[in-house]
Amino acid sequence: MRGCRKILIAVNGCKEPLYHGLKLASDEKTWITVIKVVPPYEGDLDLTGIKNIRDVLASESKKAISEIDNIAEAEMALIKTRIEEGEAHKKIIEVAHEERCDIIIMGTPRRSWFRRILGDNVVERVIKQAPCPVLVVTP
Repeated sequence: MRGCRKILIAVNGCKEPLYHGLKLASDEKTWITVIKVVPPYEGDLDLTGIKNIRDVLASESKKAISEIDNIAEAEMALIKTRIEEGEAHKKIIEVAHEERCDIIIMGTPRRSWFRRILGDNVVERVIKQAPCPVLVVTP
């Protein structure tokens, strides 16, 4: 991937963007940042029986980071992992600006005609507002 020195890989549960991004970056000397965006914690979840919801959310984030790090280690790649809280498309674009990324790699799930009509797709929003090209990977 000529000319791409800083790559942002957005993962959302599907690991395909991570594998493709690491493969594309393997030939070049690039900085790879992997971002996972979690929804913001809003509301009162005392009724669920969970004493400290922040601990539960943090443990899920640690698990995600561990999985990402294991994949990167298997591919012999050095990465920086960021877990961000907020709206996915806004955080991806924000991190792309902060890191001065040359490309964003992200995945998209297969969508039904009903979802296409309703819109509200993170990938579409990132493509429209991104400061750099976006490579979309489908499973």
